[in-house]
Amino acid sequence: MNVPEGALDGLLVADFSRVLAGPYATMLLADLGAEVVKVERPGAGDDTREWGPPYGPDGEATYFLGVNRNKRSIALDLRADAEVARALAARADVLVENFRPGTMDRLGLGYDALRELNPGLVYCSITGFGSGAGAGLPGYDLIAQAVGGLMSVTGDPEGPGTKAGVALVDVITGLHAALGVMAALRHRERTGEGQRVEVSLLSSLLSALTNHASAYAAAGVVPRAMGNRHPSVVPYEVFETADRPLVIAAGNDRQFQALCRVLDRPDLAADPRYATNAGRVAARAGLVDELNAELRGRTADAWFELLTAAGVPCGPINDLSAAFALAADLGLEPAVDLDGVGQVANPIRLAATPPTYRRRPPALGADEEWVRALLEGDPGDE
Repeated sequence: MNVPEGALDGLLVADFSRVLAGPYATMLLADLGAEVVKVERPGAGDDTREWGPPYGPDGEATYFLGVNRNKRSIALDLRADAEVARALAARADVLVENFRPGTMDRLGLGYDALRELNPGLVYCSITGFGSGAGAGLPGYDLIAQAVGGLMSVTGDPEGPGTKAGVALVDVITGLHAALGVMAALRHRERTGEGQRVEVSLLSSLLSALTNHASAYAAAGVVPRAMGNRHPSVVPYEVFETADRPLVIAAGNDRQFQALCRVLDRPDLAADPRYATNAGRVAARAGLVDELNAELRGRTADAWFELLTAAGVPCGPINDLSAAFALAADLGLEPAVDLDGVGQVANPIRLAATPPTYRRRPPALGADEEWVRALLEGDPGDE
């Protein structure tokens, strides 16, 4: 396959991670040109190989397919095959692992041991709750969403707390891991020295909670769940229409005034209670009732067209089929076919070195010969 050179061509990543946060990070690096060798358990492989249904065209779990393209796979028992694992780490530019803290040290694959073999190694450890007092806590996304506060600000205000619809904390942590690796590689370019990169689910989540976390850190305010409403902006929530829900996100007074013009309700914009965002937050309930009464007169698609033309941010609540269709209609090319396996496109656009789709997610251990040849010399292209 003739593909353009990637930004990370020539970079070798030893991927000892599994499930989501680590594999997502290494897939991003692979999409940008890095050669990623995925190290898996013999016989079973990554846990997500069994996380189905749904399954892809060849009976593979779509969970695994979604975060493991552009990689090679080798099956290693990290005790019996310790020397092969160490040889791979010694050859690698980057190592990513998400075992419970202390596991890689016991296997002779910890950072302190490997940097003696490979001083330039960028060694990325992903944990649930750090390598100190939280080392023994299980690093599951659902647990992080619960104890990290995300569930407390999500869902029905009267409910017990709701998780996000995807393992969002794992994904955010994977992004932080990839960014940390890139920063460490930049440092290595200047100094020749590798370093350890550490990210955790809990710390990544607290950072990603942004305005909610800032409300607590800067003002001591503990936010609570508000359903689909925003604590600081009105109107910024879900509204009723003639057929299905519509989200409106009028983030400033100008957008609110435009909304009122489209609804033919200039009196709302002129009402002193609603003239400023602070006033609208204080008088939320009455304003929302007024807006819902008007919005029920047309369909969500009709309001989407009218309000968008007027510069009012809005949109219907789509399922994933409609979301992919919208992205395609907008020219964003959201999906690609990789040797018969549908893949979500990498969202990063680079003019000179774009992401590439070179290799479908690997079968377990499919690249053992290639990896062993790599450790002995040059394995060639395939």
